Amino acid sequence: MGMKAKAHHHHYNASGGSGGGGNGSESSSSTSPSPPPSPRRHSTVPHCRRKLRAKPISIVSGFLLLRRFLRLLVVLPLLYVSGLLMCVGPFSGLLGHTPLPGSVYRSHEMFQLLWPHIQADNSTPIEFKPLISIFSHVLSDQLSSVWRFRRKLKEQKPCPPSASGLQLDSPGLTGYLIVEVNGGLNQQRSAICNAVALAGLLNAVLVIPHFEFHNVWRDPSTFTDIYDEDHFIATLEGHVKVVKELPEILMDKYDHNISNIPTLRVEAWAPVRYYTGEVYPVLQKQGVIRIAPFANRLAMNVPPPIQHLRCLANYEALKFSSAISNLANKLVERMTEMSSRTGGKYVAVHLRFEEDMVAFSCCLYDGGEAENVAMNSIRQKGWGEKFKRKGRVTLPGLNRIDGKCPLTPLEVGMILRGMGFDNSTSIYLASGKIYWAEKHLAPLLKLFPYLHTKESLATPDELAPFEGYSSRLAALDYTVCLFSEIFVTTQGGNFPHFLMGHRRFLYGGHSKTIIPDKRKLVVLLQNMSMSWKDFKLEMEAMLTESDRKGKIIPRVKKFTRKSSVYTYPLPECSCLQKHNNTQIVPSTHS
Repeated sequence: MGMKAKAHHHHYNASGGSGGGGNGSESSSSTSPSPPPSPRRHSTVPHCRRKLRAKPISIVSGFLLLRRFLRLLVVLPLLYVSGLLMCVGPFSGLLGHTPLPGSVYRSHEMFQLLWPHIQADNSTPIEFKPLISIFSHVLSDQLSSVWRFRRKLKEQKPCPPSASGLQLDSPGLTGYLIVEVNGGLNQQRSAICNAVALAGLLNAVLVIPHFEFHNVWRDPSTFTDIYDEDHFIATLEGHVKVVKELPEILMDKYDHNISNIPTLRVEAWAPVRYYTGEVYPVLQKQGVIRIAPFANRLAMNVPPPIQHLRCLANYEALKFSSAISNLANKLVERMTEMSSRTGGKYVAVHLRFEEDMVAFSCCLYDGGEAENVAMNSIRQKGWGEKFKRKGRVTLPGLNRIDGKCPLTPLEVGMILRGMGFDNSTSIYLASGKIYWAEKHLAPLLKLFPYLHTKESLATPDELAPFEGYSSRLAALDYTVCLFSEIFVTTQGGNFPHFLMGHRRFLYGGHSKTIIPDKRKLVVLLQNMSMSWKDFKLEMEAMLTESDRKGKIIPRVKKFTRKSSVYTYPLPECSCLQKHNNTQIVPSTHS
């Protein structure tokens, strides 16, 4: 096509998972090519004059060299010390040195030391204010005492007009847009919303996105398996035209196989000007374009009407299919009923402590050499020689210090107890198959006996249609987490980022999310001399900081957004709130 890419309540069944977190989200930054060297000037200055200028130039050059030398004298020792810290810390056991603070997992030892004090703690726990009626916390201003900071939004502005014809020379529809989306549940969601925005920008007809089969998630689900297709088309009517398949005349042209349509390779985070200048002419000429892959292929900086299409797609058009939403609503209702001790409110934890996640992180816990051998085997099986490439060094201690290690169930339990949640708090655990589940879940159950999962809330018959479909299972977890009073994220990825944004949208600008400071936490959890009282003070400060950050709304000037509109939907998406988004709000009891 002539285009190149720029390029019981605590029963736990370990099957299924919320693997749709999408840690495999694609992210690449484009770099502009260096400009060609300037042509040599043909000077008309006399030879003698050039000689006079030679001496000052050499003096300046010598001065610059001296500055570089002095800078090296300062920088080299710092690099040397940094290298020692990086290398000696993780391997200090071999050299006889004391490990760097936070570099060794000792949380299980600290738990044993503090457990008697945790049991004896009779201080007043965090209180949840009683609800007027079940699920009223979705729209109620009665927040629990956890949330001290309140966001007061400015008056909502009306939604911007349709993006149709924006910056283009043709007011009518120009052709068909086909995109291939990949990844887990929420990476796919991001691609779908971006596709809607791009179709509006190009005045194109969007064909229902095709889901690629991924060898990590291994979920063959289609768009209609996850989302309500008819609702999606109807909601976007008047904004973006959506069809289920190409018209017959185009299908005949490509032998009824969309893979025969030439594929456009588009750089990640491509700006609007790239699509209007490079892609739009191709669409006009051919009548159909196919972009694959389509993860993160549209910049966050787009005009307001295009941003509005993203909001419309994410919060109104994308409604889970009836099979998913029906069971998800039942799980929320059951979770609420089992949280009667706290007025129907519960804490949801997204735990990324699956076997493959632990292996990929290259972190070490308390399993000794046997664990190390097992993790090496899993890495070899899942990623081949990736972790053995020349020059690649695995430093578990440094990973832990940098806050890159997944939190264990025990660590999550200690954080929440330290923050003031007592053992009567209901916890919903959104997770896949926990690594060494019987061992690692035992301390969390001691700390919070009212622990629930989708497996414990649903019957085997209800879950049977979802088994083996990671994205559908993730959609169940997503819904239950969305309507929790408190959401705890432990390891980044698309799943928590979309949830934080969705909760900001629902809760008037507040994400109501706890994000532990893992760099600070690993140091605290290795301090065997720390008292339970001091640990609680540190956790309470961490909770306050999470609350403060939860209400942050980025400053967005004209075309200057850098943060994700899916994580920070306001102010651009605020105009939708007046419609009272109810796409997956559970039905209330009579």
